[in-house]
Amino acid sequence: MTTAAAPGNDGSGSLAWARRRDSLARFWRAYRTHRAGLYGLAGLAVIALIALTAPLTVGGNIQSVTSAPGSALESPSGQFPLGTDQFGRSLLGLLIWGARISLAVGLLAAALSVAIGTLVGILAGHYGGWLATALMRITDWFLVMPTLVLAIVLATVMSHSVWTVILAIGVTSWPTTARLVRAQTIAVESRPYIERARALGGGHRHIMSRHVLPNVMPLVLAQTTLGISNAILTEATLAFLGLGDPTVVSWGGMLQDAREAGAVSSGHWWYLAPPGIAIALVALSFTLCGRAVEAVLNPKLGVR
Repeated sequence: MTTAAAPGNDGSGSLAWARRRDSLARFWRAYRTHRAGLYGLAGLAVIALIALTAPLTVGGNIQSVTSAPGSALESPSGQFPLGTDQFGRSLLGLLIWGARISLAVGLLAAALSVAIGTLVGILAGHYGGWLATALMRITDWFLVMPTLVLAIVLATVMSHSVWTVILAIGVTSWPTTARLVRAQTIAVESRPYIERARALGGGHRHIMSRHVLPNVMPLVLAQTTLGISNAILTEATLAFLGLGDPTVVSWGGMLQDAREAGAVSSGHWWYLAPPGIAIALVALSFTLCGRAVEAVLNPKLGVR
């Protein structure tokens, strides 16, 4: 006598995981054809490794002003490869430690921005009508307002902390994602299988979560990688303007400290160049990865 297969043991789960693995393998094979994307990914891997191992390589006391090992504004030497700041702290150690804050702010702010934009875009594209009109008018208002100005306003009226910077960047940089996701949602919902899902009794939540969201995720992924570099640049700008968290070390905060110490007028280039170059390299790496991901997920763009 044969026994009926238990629910969940029919191999459907294994088949789904096998399809995901095949999709990832195809994605990686296509991604490897973009040399610039590989360079960007390698650069991000090195920077992420440096940031994660910062507590082991430089230690948490690198931010201490009272136990600074050097004198103020020493030029690069064997003991201090990048020189020291106005308090005598090693700029190399500060640069490594600041990578943690800059990368964390960029990732979290971009994730918040993309989450808001995806939600607004899917709701506007799915429901349409007065809701879409209201959401798109709000989106247009955020688009015409300068993102940096709005972020400065939010960072000024709220307490100076890392979470304030993340919130200020996230809630002001989502409109572009919202418009792209809305257009993609409208295109997806015009396909025949959406009509079949509605005819079979699929509700709004089912259609948006099971049909629309998986089809817009490639666009969301590409937009996230491109948004991280903008978030890091915005964080550096806010910190340079004195609107960041003064209790933590970030690359933008290092530039602000260098400006206050008179590094520009006194010619202390070693105080200004390292954090500026680090910001440029991280932004370039994320941009290269984003363009490669976008080209893989949307071959019609022809981006190489």
